[in-house]
Amino acid sequence: MIYARKGDTWEWYSQWFSVPPELIRDANPHLPHELHEGEVVRIPGYDVVTYHSQTAETFDQIAKSLSLPVEALERMNEDRLLLRIPRRLETPIVNGKQNYDFTVMKQDIDDLCTYYPFMKQRVIGTSVLGCPLIELSIGRGPKKIHVNASFHANEWITTAVVMAFVNEYVLRLTNGTCPVDRSLLDYYKKVTLSIVPMVNPDGVNLVLHGPPAAEPYRSNVLQINDGSSDFSQWKANICGVDLNNQFPAKWEIEQQRKIPKAPAPRDFPGVAPLTEPEVKAMVALTEDSDFSLIVAFHTQGKEIYWGYEGFEPKESELIVNELANASGYQAIRYIDSHAGYRDWFIQTWKRPGYTVELGEGVNPLPLEQFETIYEASRNMLFALLAVC
Repeated sequence: MIYARKGDTWEWYSQWFSVPPELIRDANPHLPHELHEGEVVRIPGYDVVTYHSQTAETFDQIAKSLSLPVEALERMNEDRLLLRIPRRLETPIVNGKQNYDFTVMKQDIDDLCTYYPFMKQRVIGTSVLGCPLIELSIGRGPKKIHVNASFHANEWITTAVVMAFVNEYVLRLTNGTCPVDRSLLDYYKKVTLSIVPMVNPDGVNLVLHGPPAAEPYRSNVLQINDGSSDFSQWKANICGVDLNNQFPAKWEIEQQRKIPKAPAPRDFPGVAPLTEPEVKAMVALTEDSDFSLIVAFHTQGKEIYWGYEGFEPKESELIVNELANASGYQAIRYIDSHAGYRDWFIQTWKRPGYTVELGEGVNPLPLEQFETIYEASRNMLFALLAVC
């Protein structure tokens, strides 16, 4: 952060720190367009290091070594004894190649929002056990695209993938690097990207750490799991309801044909649609947000499902072809499945919706696949920003 002086402009800060002025402005929404003396301005994409200066000349030398005007350092320091030096972030914060539970995700979100404050987070609801369901928002564009992950508990690697993409996107935005032909700032200006990286935090934590301490949930999940402490195959939320079988898109068909008729580790659609708080939060978010397009990340199969009952618009096929080309995944129009988030979105809004089945193998997919899965995912998401 720096301290403004009368006459400072956003364009000056952009030139000093080589960060687009739009990002600096959006990182400081509380400040007026015309800056006032003493206001604190956050510069996205930078960390700050401090050390004690030994000589007066050091101040000028440091500014020169950083290719910054002395004025920029002056705005960051009230005296020259303890220098606050800006350090551009050039490597990711997120380490997706680990057991990516709710705590790890929340810490990464907080760190990313600290260093890239043009990215916003808000709570859209809570899980059964009270974990906040977090939506991230990046961009200022009129077109709203939504991405989510970890509807299913043992598919938690999708959260790690999405968070790694978020980190790469904001890192490239501030550093001015782009893996595609166009500037990422163009995408930032035309698209507002909504991300719910973990729809089912209770289930993810159950798979990774075992039963919660709280009763009756601990006893219930053990009973549902036939007394086994191995929850690696658990897909449902903590109540034993499959969150991606909870939406009012021919839900009755899924209720009739699904084998579990009571809470289970997977596939139980509940006693009615929209009973679970995680699903209610996703419905409320979607109804309030006017999304142009949605993508739900699952595992596994290297497939992209893009149609539902003929409700999908013509442009859905054009977009899925771009995603398939970018990832090498197979585009599949129809599958014999109902009551999923994508099904409900396409049926309700007649807009493009996609379920992406990442990777191959048996869930939960091993972390050894992370790099390969991430490469396909980020290629798809950058292609999606480019085509929309």
